[in-house]
Amino acid sequence: MLDKISLILVIIGAINWGSIGIFQFDIVGWLFGGQGAAVSRVIFTLVALAGLWCISLLFRDRDTVESRD
Repeated sequence: MLDKISLILVIIGAINWGSIGIFQFDIVGWLFGGQGAAVSRVIFTLVALAGLWCISLLFRDRDTVESRD
C-alpha cells in the first residue's frame, strides 16, 4: 500500500514539475496558496519523501513486488 501511495505522489510531483518546465506554472502552489504556504510545503515534502521511498523499488526483486499486490 505504501508503494502505491508513494507512486501516486511521485506522479503528482512529475506532473507539477512538467507544468513548471513547460508552462512556468506551479500547480501545487496555485492550488494551495503559493509555494511558501504551509500546505504546499507539506505536499512538496511528502512528494520528496515518496520519491526517496520509490528508490527502493529499483532494488527490489521483481517477483517480490508482484506478489505483494
